[in-house]
Amino acid sequence: MWTEEFPVEVILDSIDDMAPPKQPKVILFDIGGVCVISPFQSILDYELSRGIPPGWVNYSISKSAPSGSWHRLETGQIPMDATFFAGFNRDLHDAAQWKAFYKAQQAKNPSLPKEVPPVPDVDGEWLFFDMMASARAPDPWMFPALQKLGESGKFIVAALSNTVIFPPDHEYSQTDFFEDPLRSLFDVFVSSAHVGLRKPDPKIYQLALEKVDEFARTNFDSERGREGNWASGVKAEEIVFLDDIGENLKAAKNAGFQTIKVPLGRAYKAVEQLEEVTGLALAGNHPKIPIKPNFKVTKAKI
Repeated sequence: MWTEEFPVEVILDSIDDMAPPKQPKVILFDIGGVCVISPFQSILDYELSRGIPPGWVNYSISKSAPSGSWHRLETGQIPMDATFFAGFNRDLHDAAQWKAFYKAQQAKNPSLPKEVPPVPDVDGEWLFFDMMASARAPDPWMFPALQKLGESGKFIVAALSNTVIFPPDHEYSQTDFFEDPLRSLFDVFVSSAHVGLRKPDPKIYQLALEKVDEFARTNFDSERGREGNWASGVKAEEIVFLDDIGENLKAAKNAGFQTIKVPLGRAYKAVEQLEEVTGLALAGNHPKIPIKPNFKVTKAKI
């Protein structure tokens, strides 16, 4: 069983925490997997329930950049329609990528069969909407922290998120993307699907810096601006960025940002770091108990 070869504890403990060194002017949030429940939780549940090696779907999405259907959707190049889902399914069933992924797993675990098994059968459209549905629920640890941070008024609260735009007739579609109750909590919101760039492209981090700097200089004479010394604008090192994906955090560090890793199912750890950075009490009342994968093995695909 793949669940034996890749224990859940190993998956959840795979990334180290990174603590920023000084108090910032800007707290910059990713959305999925940070402010709301991670879509990666849905992916992990799907993989484990079908005997697919954990990490394959994320690997496939990552390695299909920059021309893969997922990436084109998140940069607003293509609409969310039947053509997108057909392309996404092709990416998920790329035999060459699957072979490369499997060989990498063999290097980590020599006990795996030497013969490369068939590409796992993944229903891309079903998985996509399951991810989108799960990612609509607020994270029980980070969302209260976000609200308290905004109420404090001490920082520019911004978002930098890889996003998708739903068709007008879809139940998740909104007339004004930025008037969503969650998005309205932010002073600045940089959405990949609206600006034509996505993380970890260095250009989107530069754009985020420009947007928060513009906000600070425009609002320097407000009470918040005077207390926060916004008249001098924002420098890259005055931003703390929270994300759940390592390559996005690496790109942010390369841009000069401070970073905090948000571990899958354990966002309370990132909240604790955020409290240290801001000097604010941000934690809510939700128990600090890790979210475990929720799956039932129904059938093996490989």
